[in-house]
Amino acid sequence: MADRLFSSAVWLSAALVAAALLWIVGDLARLGLSHISLEFIFSAPENAGRSGGIGPILVSTLLIIGVTLAVALPLGLMVAVWLAEFTRRGNRLSNQIRLALDVMAGIPSIVFGLFGNAFFSIYLGMGFSILSGGLTLAVMILPVFIRTCEIGLTAVDNSWRQGAEALGMTRTSAVWHILLPAAAPAISAGLILGIGRATAETAALIFTSGYVDRMPESLLDSGRALAVHIYDLSMNVTGGDPAAHASALVLIALIILFNLLAQGFSDRWLYRRLAT
Repeated sequence: MADRLFSSAVWLSAALVAAALLWIVGDLARLGLSHISLEFIFSAPENAGRSGGIGPILVSTLLIIGVTLAVALPLGLMVAVWLAEFTRRGNRLSNQIRLALDVMAGIPSIVFGLFGNAFFSIYLGMGFSILSGGLTLAVMILPVFIRTCEIGLTAVDNSWRQGAEALGMTRTSAVWHILLPAAAPAISAGLILGIGRATAETAALIFTSGYVDRMPESLLDSGRALAVHIYDLSMNVTGGDPAAHASALVLIALIILFNLLAQGFSDRWLYRRLAT
C-alpha cells in the first residue's frame, strides 16, 4: 500500500507539472498563434511593437546568448574541473569558493543588472550594449553552471580515475577524455538551466543591453532582448498584448531549441569520447 501511494504521488506530481506547462503554452497559443508568421519573425517592429515583427529583437537575443555562452561555458567548466579534480577535500579556499557560488546563485537578477551597469557599461565603457548584457548574464549563470558541473564530476566513480591512472594518462588527459564525457549529463543539465535563465532574463538586461529595437550592427550596439520586448509590450504599450503573446511563443520555442541542442551536444560528446 505504501509503495502504491508513493508511486501515485510521483505520477500525480509529474502530471501536475505537465498540465501546468500545457496550460501556459495552450493559453499563449490561443492568444498569440494567429499573430505569428514569417513576416512577424523577420520584419522589424513598428508602432512601438503593435505591428511589424521581432527580427532585430531576435537577432539581439541570439547575440546576447552567444556572448553569454562563449564566456560562461569554458570558464565555468575550468572552475568546476579545478574544484572537483585539483583541490583536496575540505580545502578551505575551495570551500569558501563553493559558499560564494551558492550565495551568488541566490542573488536576484536585478542586482546582477545593477552590477553589470556599473562595471561593464560604465567602468569599462561598454555602455548599453549587447556585450554588456551578455557578460552580465554570463556572471549570473556561472554559479549554477559551475556547481552543477562540479557535482557531476564528483559523482563519477573513482574507478574511472584509477583506470586512467593505470593506463598512464595524465590528469589533464583523464579529465578531458574520460571524466568530462562521463559527467556530460550533468554538464548538459547545468547548460540547460543557464540557457533557460539567460534567455528569459529581463531585469538584468534592462540596465545593460538596453531597450533599442533596431537591428544591431556590432556587439557594442544596444539591443533589446526578446524577454525585455515582451515585458515592454505587456506593461507599457496599449494594444500590444497580441504581439506579446506571439513573442512569448517564439521565446518558448527558442528555449526548447536551445535545450535540444544542448542535450544533443552532450549525448554526441559522450558517445564520441567513450567510443574512442
